[in-house]
Amino acid sequence: MSNISEQISIIEKEIRETPYHKGTEHYIGKLRAKLSKLKDKQFEETTSKKGGGGGYAVKKHGDATVVLVGPPSVGKSTLLNTLTNAQSKMAPYAFTTVTVIPGMMNYKDAAIQILDVPGLIEGAEEGKGRGKEVISVARGANLLVIMTDIEKSERITEIAAALERNGIRINKTPPQVIIEKKVSGGITVHTNIKQTINNEAIKDMARELGIKNGEITIKEKLTLDEIVDAFSRNRIYVPALFVINKSDMLDKEDQEKENLLYISAQEGKNLNKLRELIWEKLGLIRVYLVRREEEPHFNSPIIMKSGQTLNDVAKEIGEEFAEGKTSARIWNHGAKFPSQEVSLNRKIEDGMQIRFI
Repeated sequence: MSNISEQISIIEKEIRETPYHKGTEHYIGKLRAKLSKLKDKQFEETTSKKGGGGGYAVKKHGDATVVLVGPPSVGKSTLLNTLTNAQSKMAPYAFTTVTVIPGMMNYKDAAIQILDVPGLIEGAEEGKGRGKEVISVARGANLLVIMTDIEKSERITEIAAALERNGIRINKTPPQVIIEKKVSGGITVHTNIKQTINNEAIKDMARELGIKNGEITIKEKLTLDEIVDAFSRNRIYVPALFVINKSDMLDKEDQEKENLLYISAQEGKNLNKLRELIWEKLGLIRVYLVRREEEPHFNSPIIMKSGQTLNDVAKEIGEEFAEGKTSARIWNHGAKFPSQEVSLNRKIEDGMQIRFI
């Protein structure tokens, strides 16, 4: 591991010291690809040695999992206990949380698992303060709540940057790249959009990251780093909320920074807004199954994800149930009129009532 860390440091230094321009972009692209490969290897060795997170692997429960990430002693445990049924130990000193504490938040009929993990300190990526284990748990989240308090507000950007360096892409979508691997024939790049670097550089980056033969189709203009991400194995794309705790100590005019939610876990301030933002960021929606000879109702919803279809709902009920189903009748949201018959390719909406035919 130390050898990999040394190689990473050498390449990072070389990238920093190499001026970026048209004549060096091919070279820098290969360096970034090598760096990504080494970091992937480092991550895989860490998780294999420590059992997927050094005892931090947590079984998922409920409809989604949210991880609270932040420095020590900023109120994560207080927030967890307020939002959920957990009883995480609280004390005004660092490292109160020495393991993962789970809790369940029930909101809009959904069961949302929230995990409180040890605080991230400077040097977490090198293993200080159980940082590698925390990052491993964060990689498995459906949503991150990156949290600090008003006395450590600068840590928000530091933690976000640390997660990015460890392959966690926050509030981003995967690059629109299709890779069709083949057994021979080399690499061919297809794109109708002028890219930041030429096709030969893209091919070299792909080879560096283990793609020897195949068709690469790029459907959008990408930066050099996004191209590296598209070829890397361990990139995770996770939505995130940025929260500043202990806002009761601030004047109102100081609590209006864009993209930040100011709360007070102790006083309960803005927690309803936080719950709603968690729901929205997770993209959860409720649909209601209406059985034959039953009137439409709002009892016992099935929790699904935004963008899914009626076919996904049928499969959620069961593969045998979905077999042979081709259409459904819908009421309420999404229906032009009550009992509208639609195909199972129809996207679902929150509050939709469904009877499969």
